[in-house]
Amino acid sequence: MLSKEKKWYVIYTKPRWEKKVDTQLTRKNIVSWCPIQKIERQWTDRKKVIEDPLFKSYVFVYTNEEERVEILRTEGVLNFVKYLKEPAVIKDEEINLIKRFLAETDAKISIISDEGFKPDTLVKVSFGVFMNNVGKVVRGSKKKVYVQLQSLGQLMVVEFPSGYLTPL
Repeated sequence: MLSKEKKWYVIYTKPRWEKKVDTQLTRKNIVSWCPIQKIERQWTDRKKVIEDPLFKSYVFVYTNEEERVEILRTEGVLNFVKYLKEPAVIKDEEINLIKRFLAETDAKISIISDEGFKPDTLVKVSFGVFMNNVGKVVRGSKKKVYVQLQSLGQLMVVEFPSGYLTPL
């Protein structure tokens, strides 16, 4: 029997299809979320603010097992992101944390792969949405903290004023 309980999952999309997939899923009455951040891009003749997906080739879906086939039939969807051969479940707290941070005016997040980074100084965030979270300082900078979303296997690099951080 298929579970009817809804949870947050991540789907992997074709490159640059995140917003299109999000729109298509919404049209199918499937709850989806493509986190967007505003980025200022410089062209030779002007600067422009664009809306860029925060996670490249990822869209979050709040769904159950019954809707999985319909999601996979959506154009641009390649597969569910898996963890231990099962679709990776994302905790509600992680989704809410990203949403709250993106709502802050000067939010800047860049996503990098988990590979190749060695543990550095542990710090605790003292202010803001990420308050009381523990992270590792990026090499050579005291302004950025790693906050790992374990179910995604990725790190968020969040820029903080150095006064927001307390060494542990």
